[in-house]
Amino acid sequence: MSITAEDLRWFTVSRSLFQPTTLKRALQRMGFVQADPIRAPARAQDLILRHRVKNYRAGDLERRYRELEIEEDFFINYGFVTREVQALMHPRSNRCVPAAGLVPSPRRPRKRAQAILEFVRERGEVHPQEVDEHFSHGTVKNYWGGTSNATTHFLDGMHYQGLLRVVRRDKGIRVYAVHEHGPLPSHKEECQRRLDALADIAIQIYAPLPLPSLRFLLRRLRYAAPQWEKDVASAIQRAKQRLLHAEVDGVSWYWPADEGPGGSVGQETVYLLAPFDPVVWDRDRFELLWGWEYRFEAYTPAAKRVRGYYALPILWRDRVIGWANLAVKNGELQCDFGYVTVKPKERAFDRELEAEVERMKDFLRLKG
Repeated sequence: MSITAEDLRWFTVSRSLFQPTTLKRALQRMGFVQADPIRAPARAQDLILRHRVKNYRAGDLERRYRELEIEEDFFINYGFVTREVQALMHPRSNRCVPAAGLVPSPRRPRKRAQAILEFVRERGEVHPQEVDEHFSHGTVKNYWGGTSNATTHFLDGMHYQGLLRVVRRDKGIRVYAVHEHGPLPSHKEECQRRLDALADIAIQIYAPLPLPSLRFLLRRLRYAAPQWEKDVASAIQRAKQRLLHAEVDGVSWYWPADEGPGGSVGQETVYLLAPFDPVVWDRDRFELLWGWEYRFEAYTPAAKRVRGYYALPILWRDRVIGWANLAVKNGELQCDFGYVTVKPKERAFDRELEAEVERMKDFLRLKG
């Protein structure tokens, strides 16, 4: 079968933007949803889920966190994982130290960590302020050269290690409990099975992928399971053997073996996508599929921004044709749109864009 770039675009869009379902089923299907604290006009995890969950409203994930059988953890990025996915990643060895700046270092005095664990176990659930008031850890130098609260630093590191879990958030601040795990797998076959399963989950979320992006994605499993970092390269090779692939315009593309481009095309719908939505997450793939460069500019100085602080890619049919910057002011949603070339002249686009804005208002609870 001859596969074209258009086939890949439709395949990318249709397999990721599946028919909306319940929140629990969507999370089970995805396995992982990336999180980000910026709210413009909502957090990334909510913007991602609103396209995939029926009647989703901003904040539903946090409000229903306890009942959803999910955990906050670091997969290929920080976010929300199902407990089945988390079980594949833990326990993380005490010797594992992730790359600086991506997740907090779990290096800490052993006696201090044990004291914190006993304190948390005794109380069941603790707010970081309770720990700080009890232990008075002071401050530490952080990765960026400034200072951070030492208690927060220790708790973050212990959470990454898997010693603690987030049971809920109190005004956005993590509330912790002790997290118990089974022993670290000792058999090579079990370690390989887990790493391959993690690779398949990541691929399922982000496929189809050009070969460089596949390698980039799977190399990030060293943060999900740093205890097996030395085995990631062989896991990439095994993944390539399991996947289907095709050459399109001189680029090798990979996707799950039980799927493939073809079939009916997607609906004529406008989507305003989060910067971290699986459809647009990989910037190199984005440029291959849609022919222009998209970058996340929230941390770019204002004078150097090209698209805007939190530009949401505009997906129309199988094309990402522009971006939108949204803000809520005085209870009203303000929209500023930009286009790569020109705004589509079709009435259908105007109608669907208006419908998407109305859906965004519902999602933000700005109507009624």
